Amino acid sequence: MSTEFTEWLRGRSDDQLRALVAVRPELITPVPAHLEGLAARAGSPSAIGRVLDRLDLFTLSVIETLAVLPSPVAHRTLRAQMARALRGAADPAFQAALRETVERLRTLALVYGPDKALAPAPGVREVLEAPAGLGPPAVEVFRHHPAERLAELVEDVGDGDGDGDGDGTKETLARLLGDPEIVGRLIQDVSPQARSALNELAWGPASGRVPNARREVRTATAQSPIEQLLSRALLAATGEETVVLPREVALALRGGRIHRDLSPVPPALDGAVRDQGLADRTAAGQAFAFTRAVEELCERWSVDPPGVLRSGGLAVRDLKRTSVLLDLPEWVTGLVVEVAHAAGLVAASGAVDGEWLPTPAYDGWRVKGTEDRWTVLATTWLTMDRVPGVIGERDERDRLLNALHPDLRRSAAAEVRTATLGMLAVAGPGLAPTLESVRERLAWEQPRRRGGHRDQLVEFTLREAEQIGVTGLGTVVDHGRALLPGCDRTVSAGRLLAPLLPEPLDHVLLQADLTAVAPGPLTSDLRRWLALAAEVESTGGATVYRFDERSIRRALDAGQSADEMLAMLERHSTTPVPQPLGYLVTDVARRHGRMRVGTASAYVRCDDPSLLDEVMADRRALPLRLRRLAPTVIASKTSRPTLVDSLRAMGYAPASESLDGDVIITQLDVRRTDGQPLVRSSATFNGLEADVVAAAVRAVRAGDAAHRARRAPVEAPAGQVPRSPATATIVALREAIRQGSQVWIGYLDSQGNATSRILEPARMEGGYLTAYDETRAAVHRFALHRITGIADIN
Repeated sequence: MSTEFTEWLRGRSDDQLRALVAVRPELITPVPAHLEGLAARAGSPSAIGRVLDRLDLFTLSVIETLAVLPSPVAHRTLRAQMARALRGAADPAFQAALRETVERLRTLALVYGPDKALAPAPGVREVLEAPAGLGPPAVEVFRHHPAERLAELVEDVGDGDGDGDGDGTKETLARLLGDPEIVGRLIQDVSPQARSALNELAWGPASGRVPNARREVRTATAQSPIEQLLSRALLAATGEETVVLPREVALALRGGRIHRDLSPVPPALDGAVRDQGLADRTAAGQAFAFTRAVEELCERWSVDPPGVLRSGGLAVRDLKRTSVLLDLPEWVTGLVVEVAHAAGLVAASGAVDGEWLPTPAYDGWRVKGTEDRWTVLATTWLTMDRVPGVIGERDERDRLLNALHPDLRRSAAAEVRTATLGMLAVAGPGLAPTLESVRERLAWEQPRRRGGHRDQLVEFTLREAEQIGVTGLGTVVDHGRALLPGCDRTVSAGRLLAPLLPEPLDHVLLQADLTAVAPGPLTSDLRRWLALAAEVESTGGATVYRFDERSIRRALDAGQSADEMLAMLERHSTTPVPQPLGYLVTDVARRHGRMRVGTASAYVRCDDPSLLDEVMADRRALPLRLRRLAPTVIASKTSRPTLVDSLRAMGYAPASESLDGDVIITQLDVRRTDGQPLVRSSATFNGLEADVVAAAVRAVRAGDAAHRARRAPVEAPAGQVPRSPATATIVALREAIRQGSQVWIGYLDSQGNATSRILEPARMEGGYLTAYDETRAAVHRFALHRITGIADIN
């Protein structure tokens, strides 16, 4: 660790140190003992890499320029070098931005020193392996070349004019390549094909692959373009098939510039301008629809849950079936399933051969207001580490990625979502940026995290945000902006969304064709009842429900009576109950339960013997292996559910009963499973509290003061090792502790050798003496039985 950097860090004010640890909290986790420890931790590769990943393109370019230029660098030299890379002429805004950036880098402890002598912090150059796309310096590139080969390269590069001075070292070769005139002459000597190869490597990446890269050629014998470059040290072999462009050559090709097309401001977001009011209403409609889709999913899976694959996911056929039931595209269904699972509303009932079932948390979520339910879902989506967008793709082992599969986790998902929506939030009211514009802006703000994987996450984020209702028509709405970190929390997202949500209706329009039309979204209770008593025939602006014998029987199985069903219809219908619907309900109810099925394996009980005669005479009942036990009782070897389903398929309406003879009522919400502990990744770090930061800085300052005040070791007095009776030794040590004075003792080490120590005793307990050892300049514990004697210091 550089002593200059440590002293510079020690000279920072407390406010500056607090600013440092506030933006780099990993430096005080745990709190270092002194400033040397803080400096060492700030220069560790992991800590530097973590803070570099948070820099924007312009700030990163400044630190890269300082890493390339020889240290120290004056601010005016840095400004001149950066100005050469600007897209336009340097202006006062650039100079102000540069000064602000340098100060920010000082705050981050990535740069230290005054303006006249700026330098990158220790460890920064090592972490920046290829700053600005440049390769290693020539000294590093040619360090493994034999001395004979270096002598040949020096001779060919110097062109026999005495530049090499007969010195065949890598330093001489690096000095020659550092001369732009020599490099220019060498480039002019090669063929156009060789110059084209250099131009491809000039702006990075600086390495390439060629066969037999370690071939030894001279300028006189070089044939191919690659041999021309290798013989003139314009390329250097770093492996059997790899070559690299030395940094000095790349800078000459760039005309002395380190970067190109720099801008101190981020690129503007481009896109269409939307009406903000229309966008808010559109997003609210999507939020309402997504919330209802999650509720519908949980209700469906309460009745007919899909199985859990052995790999832990949801089968493709189950996803397709759920997509049909929800009337949604498969990718939207996958999003609904993943968010419901991440929110703890759905979980697997067992590790092997289990089922995906709602959890008790769903019952608590269901009774909340729509705006509060949406807030839970949207917050979960924003912070979860799962990526529903990759459902249906294949992993590196060519295995299909199913919904709810464990491999759908991506550590960067939450951060990319937050960063993407944060950019949309500052884009301006009504602006809907294009995907390419967002990607370009994100590449400027986080240049070290670029890649195809992140571009894919950005695309997924924009698509899913629109579906969930965080954005509308491509622009962030107010209730979506309220979810982002750092926003004004005075008004919650739910309160902003509530006025935009459609008012749930508590009525339907009953029609004579046994259908009910819901002209808008219904209340949860009414919608649940209609889902029980009718089948959804079509959805859209209005939902059409159809009543039939099977749906009426389903409601009767759930404990409804005919009178209760008709009363429910009359209470929630704006039109009178049609006569055909009333007849259907009463007719099914009249026949429902006349026949009872129990467990024998199963039995059929009916007070009407003629009805059992019909069953026994029906040829379709032969597979049931029925046997007449009494005029009103029939037994069967099949199970009760199978017997009930078979009799219903024959046109009868049996009801299940318990061993006590009570009718078994089927409830839709009794199938639940324990929810798994939620594991959510934090999208951003909100920072340490101010008092924690202040206390950490005080502790480091105090430890540093104690560390620097540490006394140097002293020599033990010459002469015989002190010896005294044990009782006199204990009394003398107690007196030295009371007076705070120093004593001279004799001590036997672990090998039994007698040593001489000068101590400043602190306390004595448990057979041990704790004291500051002046001869070792450290605090130690001494076993009392090993102290041979004590004497005063003259």
